[in-house]
Amino acid sequence: MRIGFFIFTQKKIVMTLIKSISGIRGTIGGKPGDNLTPIDVVKFVSAYAVWARESQNITDRKLKIVVGRDARISGPMVSDLVCASLQSMGIDVINIGQASTPTTEMAVMFENADGGIIITASHNPKEYNALKLLRHTGEFLNAEEGLRILELADASDFHYSGVLQLGELSEISDYEDKHIEAILKLDLVNVEAIRQKNFKVAIDCVNSVGGTSIPKLLKALGVEQVLELYCEPNGHFPHNPEPLPENLTEISAQIKTQGADLGFVVDPDVDRLAIVSEDGSMFGEEYTLVAIADYVLSKTPGNTVSNMSSTRALRDVTEAHGENYAASAVGEVNVVEMMRQTDAIIGGEGNGGVIYPELHAGRDALVGIALFLSLLAERDMKVSELRKTYPSYVISKNKIALTPEINVDLVLEKIRDKYKNQPVSTIDGVKIEFADEWLHLRKSNTEPIIRIYSESKTAEAADALAQKVIDEIKALIV
Repeated sequence: MRIGFFIFTQKKIVMTLIKSISGIRGTIGGKPGDNLTPIDVVKFVSAYAVWARESQNITDRKLKIVVGRDARISGPMVSDLVCASLQSMGIDVINIGQASTPTTEMAVMFENADGGIIITASHNPKEYNALKLLRHTGEFLNAEEGLRILELADASDFHYSGVLQLGELSEISDYEDKHIEAILKLDLVNVEAIRQKNFKVAIDCVNSVGGTSIPKLLKALGVEQVLELYCEPNGHFPHNPEPLPENLTEISAQIKTQGADLGFVVDPDVDRLAIVSEDGSMFGEEYTLVAIADYVLSKTPGNTVSNMSSTRALRDVTEAHGENYAASAVGEVNVVEMMRQTDAIIGGEGNGGVIYPELHAGRDALVGIALFLSLLAERDMKVSELRKTYPSYVISKNKIALTPEINVDLVLEKIRDKYKNQPVSTIDGVKIEFADEWLHLRKSNTEPIIRIYSESKTAEAADALAQKVIDEIKALIV
C-alpha cells in the first residue's frame, strides 16, 4: 500500500546529485553538480582526503586508504578516478578491486588503514553509482563527519601534491578470502553441522560481487549443492536489484522446481540478505535479523538493537531470551552507535542488514548466511517451519507529499501531541507505540514528504493504522 497526498501541480522530476552524510550518490553522466560526473567524483574524494587527514590530526606521514567497488558497469571508471584523486592528494591507496561493502570494511581494519571508500550505489539501478565513505575503524561516518566533508567539498580549497609527494597505488585481490576465513573462525558458525545437513541452496547475486563471494562461502561451509542464479559479476542486473519479494519471483520458482532447501538473495554490495523458504515463500527481510538474533541469543547472553522502523519481533525475541532491546534512529551508523551504548551483541536493520560485532560493526550478508545456516542445521527444521516460530507482524510503508510551504516539523509536533498519552519517541521523527502495533513518521531531508511506517498483526490492520494518521495529517493542513 502506498498513498500519496499531492495538493500541488506535479512537475517533471529532474535528477540531481544526492549529497548526504552517508555518501554521494547519482546517475552516471550529465552535468557536474547535477549527476555523478568525473568532476564531482574528484571534488568529493579530495574533500574526503582533507577530512581524513584533519580528523586524525596526521601531519608526519602519508595516509593509507582502502578502495573497493561492486560490479557496476561504471565501477572501473569511477575507481580509477577515486584512486587517482587520492594519490594526487598524497595518499597511498590499497585497491582491493571488486569487493562487497563488508569485505571493504574489513579490509580497512586488517590493513590498519586511515579510511576507505566503497564505490557502490547499493540497491539502486545500474545507472547509479556512489561513494560510501569509511572511517579508520572501517565504519561509516557519523552525521558530524559527513557534514564536514560536504563543507570541504563546497569550499573546494584543495592543495594537491607535487610529483615527489604523490601517493602510491597497490592492489590486493584476496580480501574476499580473508573475509570468509574470519567468518569460519567465529565460534557460532557451526561448519560441521552445516556440512552434515547437506543443504541444497539457491542463490541470486544480481550479477554483482556476491556472485563470487557467496558460492565461495557456501563451499567453505560444506554446502556442495548450489543453484546459482546471476552470479557473473558484470553489473548487468537481471531484475530490480533491491531484494524485495516482487523482485524474487525467479529464485522462488527455481527453489520449488529444483527442490532446494532454501534460497539466499543479496543486493549488489552484499550488505542486505533476503531468505526464501523451501516452498518458495519469502522468509521476510525483517525476519532475517530476527532469526539470526534468536540464534545468537540462544548461545550468548546480551542485548539487541534495530532501527525504529524495524519489526517489533526482534524486541519480542530478545525479551523472550531475558535480554534487553533498544531502538535507534534510522541509519546503519545510528544502529552501530546504539549497539555500543547498550553493549549489544547483535543488531541491524529490517532491510535484511545484520550487524554482528564479533566480526565487525557493519551490515554483512556473508556472516548472516553463515549464522542462519548454523541455526537451520542445529534446529533441524525447514525454513518455513522456522519462520512460524517467530511472532508474526506486517509492516506497511507509505508516504504523504505536501506543498513546500507547509511546516512539516509542525505537523509532526501536532501528531505527537495528539498521541501524548501513548508511549512516544522523538529520537527520529515521531514513533507512537500501541499495544500490539506501532506507527513511525519521518520527514524527508530532501523534499516535503512524510514517510509513514506502520506495523500490526495483519496487513489490513497495518494499512488501516497508516490511513488513520494520513487522514489526520490531511485534516491538520486543510
